[in-house]
Amino acid sequence: MFDAAKTTKSERLRYGVGHSALGWTAVVASDRGIRAVLLEGEEPSEAFPDDVLVRDRSLDAVARGITDIADLELDMHGTIFQVEVWRKLLDIPRGETWTYTQLAAALGRPRSARAVGAACGQNRIGVLVPCHRVVRTDGSLAGYRWGLDVKRALLEAEGALPEPRQAPAA
Repeated sequence: MFDAAKTTKSERLRYGVGHSALGWTAVVASDRGIRAVLLEGEEPSEAFPDDVLVRDRSLDAVARGITDIADLELDMHGTIFQVEVWRKLLDIPRGETWTYTQLAAALGRPRSARAVGAACGQNRIGVLVPCHRVVRTDGSLAGYRWGLDVKRALLEAEGALPEPRQAPAA
């Protein structure tokens, strides 16, 4: 489920915390599904300052196993284009990477690689919506919400860390 417009009123959100393979992790959920994944240094109250946050210990297991969870309900909030990109990210199989250009082409927008990259950067459900599986055309790693070390670790865990390719000599 998704909402292409930002909610203007305060919502009641639940959160759980735990120590995962990525370190301290929190998940924030609405009644519709997971709204955000937060890593070390990110506090639910700072990420959602206008909402009412309630601790839900049943979400602690989700936070602890964040890298091993599939088929969770997701509550994506963003622009129509962002949500379109995030939904397409779900098509990238575990153990594979796509380039930003390939992702843009798969969306039917072959000239929008930069916009696709910007949408990936706004993905609050990272890890579950795998923007870490998107790399530069040369195979090198580029921007990630939690830094390239986390992106590299996720790709290594999936056996998908690409070898950067050298540009052909002119």
